[in-house]
Amino acid sequence: MFTLGIDFGTNSVRALVVRCADGAELGSAVVNYPSGHQGVLLDPKDHQLARQHPGDYLFGLEKSVRAAIAAAKKKRGFSAAKIIGIGVDTTGSSPIPVDAKNVPLALNKKWRKNLNAQCWLWKDHTSVAEAAQITALAAKHRPHFIAKCGNTYSSEWFWSKLWHCRNVAPDVFAAAYSWVELADWIPSVLAGATSPAQVVRGVCCAGHKALYADDWGGLPDQEFLALLDPQLAALRDRLYEKAHDATASAGQLCPVWAKQLGLPAGIPIAIGEMDVHYGAIGCGVAEGVLVKVIGTSTCDCGVVSAAKAVPDIPGICGIVRGAILPGFYGIEAGQSAVGDIFKWWVEVVCGGDGALHAQLTKETAKQRPGQSGLLALDWNNGNRTILVDPLLTGLLLGQTLYTTRAEIYRALLEATAFGARAILERIKAYGVPVDRIVCAGGIAEKNPLLMQIYADITGCTMQVSGSSQACALGAALSAAVLAGAHQDFPTAQKAMTRVQPKSYRPIAANRKVYDELYTLYRQVHDAFGGRNAQADLGGVMKRLLHLKAAAR
Repeated sequence: MFTLGIDFGTNSVRALVVRCADGAELGSAVVNYPSGHQGVLLDPKDHQLARQHPGDYLFGLEKSVRAAIAAAKKKRGFSAAKIIGIGVDTTGSSPIPVDAKNVPLALNKKWRKNLNAQCWLWKDHTSVAEAAQITALAAKHRPHFIAKCGNTYSSEWFWSKLWHCRNVAPDVFAAAYSWVELADWIPSVLAGATSPAQVVRGVCCAGHKALYADDWGGLPDQEFLALLDPQLAALRDRLYEKAHDATASAGQLCPVWAKQLGLPAGIPIAIGEMDVHYGAIGCGVAEGVLVKVIGTSTCDCGVVSAAKAVPDIPGICGIVRGAILPGFYGIEAGQSAVGDIFKWWVEVVCGGDGALHAQLTKETAKQRPGQSGLLALDWNNGNRTILVDPLLTGLLLGQTLYTTRAEIYRALLEATAFGARAILERIKAYGVPVDRIVCAGGIAEKNPLLMQIYADITGCTMQVSGSSQACALGAALSAAVLAGAHQDFPTAQKAMTRVQPKSYRPIAANRKVYDELYTLYRQVHDAFGGRNAQADLGGVMKRLLHLKAAAR
């Protein structure tokens, strides 16, 4: 028996055929989104805007699945008729305005070129003002709404984006009968849903991005939404009443899409989750196991038994019952830019390509901690955790007339690791157990230098997922449980997931230097992050020079 995992990322969609018995990956395919810049629709007048054309998802869905099945057919014992389930993961929060038939507005000729009618991609930050107002109003009128998301609502999330659309594009907002998260919309398309009311919503997006909780009756109440805008209150009844964990099904594969994909009609479709949540499952997430999915951004995922009490954690993206893994509280944090920062430095600033990236990595590996005399902040796309502020920007300290591009590259690698340590220290301080860290994504798999830097800076051993496609694997694993190939998620994880033999352990000498650099990082972090207005930064540059001299 086999299942299919479909992973919708920022720039492309990947389909993966997985054997249920042992997690073996028989065939995969990646299809790039054809629209915009590397699949993202941008506006040169507003660098905060990031949208995506919904038609790209349908194009990538069919092309990737057919190609993955074709690749799997080359393996002995496989046939498409043996695929027993489908799982889907996507970026989030990436809401789509749809009509009364569950069709995205952007697929209508009238709205095709309107940026506000597209999918509002996770990395869109145009709704900064709205997010700040939601935070302020919730703090005054419904403090429990934001207590579980670090007491700060983000411009990356559902209500901020909808309210911003209402403010800047009232015609689009009025035309939208409802809004559906991408993670919910793709499964609903496969299931043949012909109205938003038929869409089965997942608690991952609902709880982490839309202030949903069974404790207060689901979505925010109409009275609160009316404080934002009466039109948002009116929209509530056209959204959804209930959101589900991964024990629920999003439906069954409809005949139309079964024919398009070359699959049996009627096979079950797992509930949609965000890519990093299924990625965590694909890495074997369990209580005490923190999963870092490292890509353009990074998401940190942990779980705590739902039988336990989890305190509110300031600055964390969310604590949601049933999210990630059924029977647990899902805890999410992350960094808004990681791989994006490395890509920006190599391709935009240095004007290079993959060859230059390899060269800089080789040069950087020869440097010792502190040798460059540089310190950077990892905020090139704002700070998601623990400051939750999209209006923060990157910073580089300590450069001289002799600073090289390889030294700056290393400082950027270190900056993301310092940000990772800040998150780790915050969740551990509030009692979240972290006994083991498993990293996933192409960067974790292909960049041993970065993994060693992360181990040295955090003081934790870093393991790497045994699958280079952990998100798609997690989606396929969920489908395997739903279809009955495994009795529950722990059993399926034991059979279908693994880590690589090589792990990265902290080097004591490196850790000593990095502890001091991290102290400097936190001084700068807290000062520019607004957490210590009285900070005296006068000694930071001099201390960096001292560390530089000692390392050399």
